[in-house]
Amino acid sequence: MVGIQDRAEEWDVRDGVTPFRGKVTGVRSEQVRMPDGSWAQRDYQLHPGSVAVLALDEEGRVLAQRQYRHPVRHRLWELPAGLLDVPGENPLHAAQRELFEEAHRKAAHWSVLVDFYTSPGGSDEAVRLFLATGLSEAEEERYAAHGEELELETAWVPLDELVALVLAGELHNPTLVTGVLALSAARARGAVDTLRPADAEWPARPF
Repeated sequence: MVGIQDRAEEWDVRDGVTPFRGKVTGVRSEQVRMPDGSWAQRDYQLHPGSVAVLALDEEGRVLAQRQYRHPVRHRLWELPAGLLDVPGENPLHAAQRELFEEAHRKAAHWSVLVDFYTSPGGSDEAVRLFLATGLSEAEEERYAAHGEELELETAWVPLDELVALVLAGELHNPTLVTGVLALSAARARGAVDTLRPADAEWPARPF
């Protein structure tokens, strides 16, 4: 494959303002110069970035969790995930924390499954999704859940079943969809053992 690679690029910007900044995210409004020389307004969500974990057990089952998501008025099946809201935090350490807090699990082996932007037309959120294997119960005291996590449902689902549900239109969380399809593709190619190491560079969110 020649030339099929995303590349960093930044067009000229003027009149940038941040009219809203919430607890975690904000909204940025900018005038961006188009190729014909005109200026167009672009509004997008500012986001610290996220990490997620596809935890795979020895039976080929994936840890899935169902959680209420208010903006879409749905309970969605998802993968353990969380914000990179601690300045300078290593993404792997953040992923390990999320696996512990949401599933009370630890993993012996970690690798980068896939990196992606959730909605690059309207947000700068970048996600690093890790594959975690060699799972075991954590020894520490369980994390005290709060908010939506108080009604978190957990299931261990065979990977092939999740792929079928995604293709049938039954599952919609972008991280789960991306993760199960990526892992299925990696297994089909015999490439699971050649995934990037857990500390691979991540230009979208350097630390």
